[in-house]
Amino acid sequence: MEETLSLQDIAKILKKRLWLVIFFTFISIGISAGISFYALTPIYQAQTQILVNQNNSSESVYSWQTTETDLRLINTYNVIITSPVILTPVIEALNLNLTPAQLTQQISITNENDSKVVTINVENSNPSKAVEISNKVAEVFKEKIPQLMSVDNISILSVAKLNDNPSPVKPNKMLNITIAGIIGLMLGVGLAFLLELLDTSIKSEQDVEDYLGLPVIGIVDLIKEEKQNRFSFNPRKARRS
Repeated sequence: MEETLSLQDIAKILKKRLWLVIFFTFISIGISAGISFYALTPIYQAQTQILVNQNNSSESVYSWQTTETDLRLINTYNVIITSPVILTPVIEALNLNLTPAQLTQQISITNENDSKVVTINVENSNPSKAVEISNKVAEVFKEKIPQLMSVDNISILSVAKLNDNPSPVKPNKMLNITIAGIIGLMLGVGLAFLLELLDTSIKSEQDVEDYLGLPVIGIVDLIKEEKQNRFSFNPRKARRS
């Protein structure tokens, strides 16, 4: 026969082991806060936007077909930007102690749908270094792309700039702490129900009715030791008297 828990039973279990839920919640929050504030390295982001067009010198009018071709080539440009042919000159110009493969991991390329604007995102633990890399990648790409493809109409729309008080994009401390708090809360609640499930001891008359299915018609209360001494019979005292 399956047992079901009512809302009252659930509330009773949580109230009984509330300390366990609170303990796990605060422990998880404390660990997450310690890791987020002291263990994880802050990562800063810089962005540079460029506009890429085809070489349209042979066309008197910039046609709709040309625009479609440019949009289709955006993915190709994204691959070229993160290729060694672009990143190697960037590393040499900035004297970076990185390989092209390592630098690629810091760079992500994005562009809006149906847009020829390409955004170069660079993430680095040094905010000024992120700005330098982002701008240099755009400059090298503008210099190299005419040699690689028939593109000579490249414009840098916006350059990355270093703010006075840069804020890191990673880690998201409040998000980490919130997630850790939810996980700790769930662990505490789960453990509370698990301990209640494993606890089969009978502690009250209600447990007798629940486990045995029998009504309780009487209760024998515990007799304190003081009362036992008061009403106990001592044969030695009786003889002396």
